[in-house]
Amino acid sequence: MYSSFAFSFMPYKTILSPRASITTQDNKNAKDYRTKVSRNPKLEKLQYNYLFPEISEREAQHAKKYPNAKIISLGIGDTTEPLPDVVASSMANYAYSLSTRTGYRGYGAEQGSKIYASFYAYKLLIIKSCYLHTSDKSYEVHFLPENSKSSKLQDLRKAIAETFYKDMGIQGAEVFVSDGAQCDISRLQMLFGSNMSIAVQDPIFPAYIDSSVIIGQTGEVEQGSGRYQNIEYMRCDPHNNFFPGLSKTARTDIIFFCSPNNPTGHAASWEQLEQLVKLAQENGSIIVYDSAYAVYITDGSPRSIYEIPGAKKVAIEVSSFSKIAGFTGVRLGWTVVPKELLYSNGFPVINDFNRIICTCFNGASRIAQAGGLASLSSEGFKVSFRPPRVILSEQLLNPHISFQAVMSLVDYYKSNAEILLETFESLGLKAYGGVNAPYLWVHFPGSNSWDVFNEILEKTHIITVPGSGFGPAGKEYIRVTAFGHRENILEAADRLRSLLL
Repeated sequence: MYSSFAFSFMPYKTILSPRASITTQDNKNAKDYRTKVSRNPKLEKLQYNYLFPEISEREAQHAKKYPNAKIISLGIGDTTEPLPDVVASSMANYAYSLSTRTGYRGYGAEQGSKIYASFYAYKLLIIKSCYLHTSDKSYEVHFLPENSKSSKLQDLRKAIAETFYKDMGIQGAEVFVSDGAQCDISRLQMLFGSNMSIAVQDPIFPAYIDSSVIIGQTGEVEQGSGRYQNIEYMRCDPHNNFFPGLSKTARTDIIFFCSPNNPTGHAASWEQLEQLVKLAQENGSIIVYDSAYAVYITDGSPRSIYEIPGAKKVAIEVSSFSKIAGFTGVRLGWTVVPKELLYSNGFPVINDFNRIICTCFNGASRIAQAGGLASLSSEGFKVSFRPPRVILSEQLLNPHISFQAVMSLVDYYKSNAEILLETFESLGLKAYGGVNAPYLWVHFPGSNSWDVFNEILEKTHIITVPGSGFGPAGKEYIRVTAFGHRENILEAADRLRSLLL
């Protein structure tokens, strides 16, 4: 059973030194040429490299050091399982339709495009001609006529509103489809500007803090704590059930809040979110609510901030298909800005966000949006875009398969989390999360998270994420992800037992 560690690695502050540099080619006449443009002083405030590229760099260095080792990543939260056939098929067929005059489309609406599609599922094959051949069978391809009743215009914005915000009063026009939640966080920072005060959970996904530094909302870094001035850090730990003491939280303009939380995995309860909305109402603040992992919630906790009465007047919600449908590489997300949300002068926030989107974004990929529509379909999926529209005569799959297929991916990762939870518990370590989220927050009392990260990597070839990367409150923790192939999760569990027992 776990008792203590004798770590021998350098402190994380020593390890994480800036790596960005430009080297000129050596030759006799080369000079160290510089422009007369000063570096953005806000970027100079960033303490270290962004967390996840830093983790990737450490993994690459370890692979170079141990070329024959099998490295298992329980670090960066990247999905690993294949897309459901019905989702991949929709994107493949839409991509194919772009090769035809009648099917081609260019720019779409910045807020989200409408796509011709009908929902029946079929096996995915690359379409080359009237007949498709695989190693064991052939498929006949049928082109639907242009006026086919199977085809109808589908609105992803409306589908998102009806799927995730049913009975909450959210309309499709309030949903902005994007290339992912992380990009939207930066667009929201642009919307708010540099004069806003902000509050964040501690620990929290680092993009909130780093984007605040870049936009100019923060002061200098406090020596010792590593905290930025002008940010209200809302500590979340086991002592407060990973929910901040709001009565002691100073008033800020913007409150960034993630539930289920990344990295702790905690899903805020009804009572907790009611307190949060009440605080925002009393202080006249805006909540930016990140619900990217909401589909993992199984204990009845709210999946959206808009389940709380009054939230539409004080909250923006950001979410993503990345961890729902495995779109980490496809890139598709959304932001909800209710029409009821107003600035102090009565001007609708949605109007300004629309202006930001139209200025800084040309819209999410139509191909990705076709996949998003397929993942939300409850009727199965049969691709039929404007002609030529292609349907395979291979028989239509069971209705409701799309959303079931997507949720089966979620269940798969949740099962991985159960395996890891049992592993850490058997070792006498306290692990939080892993029930309503695909992340485990593992406590190593008295240790430094970068030392724990290095020890585990060196002795087991397993990648984790040091908790310090998510804020000062993560110093004694590591984050472990449940995204991974089952065989790798099981092997990682065995390796961890060998190290820690």
